[in-house]
Amino acid sequence: MSAHRAATAAGRRKHWLPLLTLALAGLLGCHRPQAPVSSQERMFDGQGFRVVSIDLRRAALDLHWRDPGSGAPYATIEALRQAGMAHGQRLLFAANAGIYDRQSAPLGLYVENGKILVPLNLAHGNPAAGNFSLQPNGVFAIYPDGHAAVRSTLDFKSDAKPAQWATQSGPMLLIDGEVNPQFVGDSDSTKWRSGVCARTPHEAVFAISESPVNFHTFARLFRDLGCRDALYLDGTISQFYNDGDGYAGAPTFMVKPYAGIFAVFTDQ
Repeated sequence: MSAHRAATAAGRRKHWLPLLTLALAGLLGCHRPQAPVSSQERMFDGQGFRVVSIDLRRAALDLHWRDPGSGAPYATIEALRQAGMAHGQRLLFAANAGIYDRQSAPLGLYVENGKILVPLNLAHGNPAAGNFSLQPNGVFAIYPDGHAAVRSTLDFKSDAKPAQWATQSGPMLLIDGEVNPQFVGDSDSTKWRSGVCARTPHEAVFAISESPVNFHTFARLFRDLGCRDALYLDGTISQFYNDGDGYAGAPTFMVKPYAGIFAVFTDQ
């Protein structure tokens, strides 16, 4: 290469390098970290689901049953949202928690801010308990150090670790990566269904079906999401609320008053 051509090439490089640097800086500047609460529509086995992921290091996921002032149950996500607004809080996410009884109280363990309001339920095979009686059932818990886990009821009892927030429901959808053997792949028992797992100790993943689905398909969805242990929350009455997206899950006319409600709030 001649001296003239070399000098010309060097000049071009000097011209383009600042532009390239600016372009790269622009791309990096456009990259935003994933939000503490992220929501997505997901298709699985030809059916639609809403999947919500919560980073527990950046968002406080807790449970609400009764208004601490009046003692009355919140009963609905909208009532909880309004209560939050009255205290300068915006609701980012909400979902009904575990199965409850005819007195509108949680059927199994229920812990709010370290206080056990309903003890662990070790009953087996009670037909009146519906899906809760399918074994094994389990507990979704968030512990005082901030990590979360889904444990079978017997394993939770054996662990003997106090929870900061917990709800017991059932049945377990996944157990150590395997679909609950009680489920039948071609079952025609389909309902709107909601569930939860701790994909990592600091990431809770909630999913709800957008149409009726059987247990086996719902459990496989959680396995596809990378969960090892997953817990069924509730069926036909289940709904999620996600700020900006509104409600997902069962049609509103099917929804009945809830007992516990999962929620993530943020300052307005």
